Amino acid sequence: MASRCRSLTPFQLTATLFVALLATCHAGSIAVYWGQNDGEASLAETCASGNYEFVILAFLPKFGKGQRPQLDLGSHCDASSGGCKSQSKDIKSCQSGGVKVLLSIGGGDGSYGLSSPGDARQVAMYLWNNYLGGTSSSRPLGDAVLDGIDFDIELGGTKFWNNLASDLKKLGNNIDADKHVLLSAAPQCPFPDEWDGGAINTGLFDYVWVQFYNNPECQFNAGRQAFMDAWKRWESVPAGKIFLGLPASKDAAGTGFVPAGVLTSRVLPLIKGSPKYGGVMLWSKFYDDRTGYSSAIKSHV
Repeated sequence: MASRCRSLTPFQLTATLFVALLATCHAGSIAVYWGQNDGEASLAETCASGNYEFVILAFLPKFGKGQRPQLDLGSHCDASSGGCKSQSKDIKSCQSGGVKVLLSIGGGDGSYGLSSPGDARQVAMYLWNNYLGGTSSSRPLGDAVLDGIDFDIELGGTKFWNNLASDLKKLGNNIDADKHVLLSAAPQCPFPDEWDGGAINTGLFDYVWVQFYNNPECQFNAGRQAFMDAWKRWESVPAGKIFLGLPASKDAAGTGFVPAGVLTSRVLPLIKGSPKYGGVMLWSKFYDDRTGYSSAIKSHV
């Protein structure tokens, strides 16, 4: 019996390696929002932690309808005085470490919206020239070239976001094929999303991090069935990868917080088998700094 057991060892080893490889192939990523809170780690420190594959700069809360766009990164820097150009070095540091850095437009509090396809085109050109692969003398974040634009649209009307998405993709693909523009969106979990739904349906979005919080009817603590029904509806959208958006602490949102142990043992096993599963999005770095949430879940995502 002893010799027979030893003869199975190579097979067992092969099987173990195969399972490990399979797990690696389906491993998810963590995305985090950064920029809105005093006391959170710097952008460079955030990326150097090794916990995140995506860092989303929040927010550009003023643009469109003839307004002069305005960046707001809280106390990190003052964009109006040119102070946010100092972030360029950190952005490049993130990117050199393989972290994608996107700018989130919109947010829950701001003055933004689009009045026409032409307005969307102007906003797209502004974003391209000031944050992406274009050129401008007034780039708020300096000469760093961001990897893409995140749509966190929560007000300002529901029209023409599809035009903006299309124009941004065209600029990246047509003007400079080496400067592909990633697009992401952060819709609420009730489906379809009132604001981002039309844009997401263009099929142009690489990532959709769905906010499964502040929406009691579809977040995990509404019950397994309600949660899975919502997840499956979001799986149906023509987008690259779907992320589970969660608060990084109880204080980060009104409802929807899922303890790290519950997430890894009960929630992620339900969705990781999905071909569109991309990982977990966290709001936000400030709260994650205080709870260590990303560190607790990273090996399970």
